[in-house]
Amino acid sequence: MKLGMVQLVFVLTVVASLWGCVTRLPALIDPQDVTGGLVVGRVTTALTGDRSRRFSPAVRFVEIEDQVFHKRFQVEINSPDRHFVVHLPSGQYRLTRVQISEGPFMSMADVAMTFPIDATAMTYVGTWRFGVDVPHYGRRLMVSVIADQAEREKAQEFLDVQYSTLKGSSMVEMLPQPTEVEARLYEVMPYPRYPRYFRRHWW
Repeated sequence: MKLGMVQLVFVLTVVASLWGCVTRLPALIDPQDVTGGLVVGRVTTALTGDRSRRFSPAVRFVEIEDQVFHKRFQVEINSPDRHFVVHLPSGQYRLTRVQISEGPFMSMADVAMTFPIDATAMTYVGTWRFGVDVPHYGRRLMVSVIADQAEREKAQEFLDVQYSTLKGSSMVEMLPQPTEVEARLYEVMPYPRYPRYFRRHWW
């Protein structure tokens, strides 16, 4: 009986650890690793509210989850404005989380925007714009998806320069839905070694 319980605990532990695993992806796939369809998009940040801030926001990473197998992918952005080109297996995905950095401070928001991926095609997911509210209790993150002609042309030009072998390749547009969401932005610990008075977590 005890052995069976130990085995059950072991299995549950392994399952839990696998469930929580995240595959980290660089924002740009190595041109030598391009073997099939790619996901192409752009991430930008914008200030909302008071714009006189000491630290400008940047997106540290976005997290995408396969809705069937629950495998999570963390795309490392580390920029206020950057195109990303990654490979994802075919499936139905959801943008679930974004982390924002502002100087030494970090914050996180949970979102829910879904989109399909066909790994045999070049999938364009638009420009993901993250509007970052001024630091205060209950601050918000406004997320919107832009896919006008100008943004699509920028993405095509970026691909032509960065991945010459893909020059002229057509893209299938699959925009995350809904195209606009608003979420609570939470501070992420640990903080830099600032006196308690200056820690924004207490605001």
